[in-house]
Amino acid sequence: MAISELQLALIGAGAAGVVMVWAYNSWQDRKHRKTADRIFKGRQGDALLGGGTGEPEAVAADARREPGVRREPDADAGDQRTTEEYQEPGEAVGPQEPAPEAAPLLPPQAADAVVDCVLYLTAADPVPAPAVWAIQNAWAGDLSKPLHWLARSEDDGEWRQIDAHDAGRYREWAVALQLVDRRGAVSDGELGRFFDGVQQLAQQTASTLELPSRGETVIRAGKLDEFCAAVDIQFVLHIVEASGGVFAGTKLRGVAEAAGLVLEDDGVFRSRDAGGGELFTVANLGAERLEADSIKSLATHGLTLSIDVPRVANGVQAFDRMLATAQQISSALGGVLVDAQRAPLSDMMIGAIRAKTAELQRRMYDGEIAPGGVRALRLFS
Repeated sequence: MAISELQLALIGAGAAGVVMVWAYNSWQDRKHRKTADRIFKGRQGDALLGGGTGEPEAVAADARREPGVRREPDADAGDQRTTEEYQEPGEAVGPQEPAPEAAPLLPPQAADAVVDCVLYLTAADPVPAPAVWAIQNAWAGDLSKPLHWLARSEDDGEWRQIDAHDAGRYREWAVALQLVDRRGAVSDGELGRFFDGVQQLAQQTASTLELPSRGETVIRAGKLDEFCAAVDIQFVLHIVEASGGVFAGTKLRGVAEAAGLVLEDDGVFRSRDAGGGELFTVANLGAERLEADSIKSLATHGLTLSIDVPRVANGVQAFDRMLATAQQISSALGGVLVDAQRAPLSDMMIGAIRAKTAELQRRMYDGEIAPGGVRALRLFS
């Protein structure tokens, strides 16, 4: 039977459709692979961080190079997993830290395969903890990153964190140097001092010690720092008096407390979750702190609300709560919610912040760092 021109055209269209579907699937596969490969390749620019008109204000990756987090006065499709639901896997980001085969689990708040460089020492005879503490005092104070000592109890086999007051004797020891915090990555020189100090301690206590490659550890720290910098964002909103006037401190405190905020010792109102974790803060837009003793006489031109995205377990939910609180306070004080350029906060900007928060936290999960979890709280400190 002869094939008509119409049939030929339909066959051709069908073949083209198959090719297009195959090409689209291949493109998607390449896109996902490139996204995974890009996780540890430098800082990524983002339009949301540009600070132009109509853009949300954020404190971005550059803030990691200064101690703490910079807060500049001028300046719901999210992942719904919580810290409790997400178990941080043991697989590390970047080069792995050498450890004894089938090493027992260390407390993650003190020693973590991703966050720290962990060294293990084993002594032939139990070593007194005061002796170890005295030896490490000679060099530990020169390190800028947190350092934790742990020892394994022979009674129950559990690892416990050791401090200056511990009087026990232990054969198995571990020492963990944190590789990254918001000031940046550990330097090669600092890592060298750490390695030399632990080696000297091993010699003085007749302990065996296996050191990882220092160069690889420095590279691992750099990659981890780049990843953390790429997701280290604070979103900031402002409440200002609608007519350009000031808010009275006496009224401000009552309104804030009615919104469920608590004024803490550092002069900042905070909203916390059921477990005590910080959700967002409300601070004075000016330099003066909102202290309990002086707030009654305070007159301020505005308030700053801030959410620290990496340190919040459910960023989208926390942002929505911050936004609702901001609207409640703004209404009660006769203020207006604005962006960095003092333009009223638009629905478009709210949607952009919500979407960006969800994206950043998805990146963190992909990098084995649960937002708001123990690992994140240590890295983003």
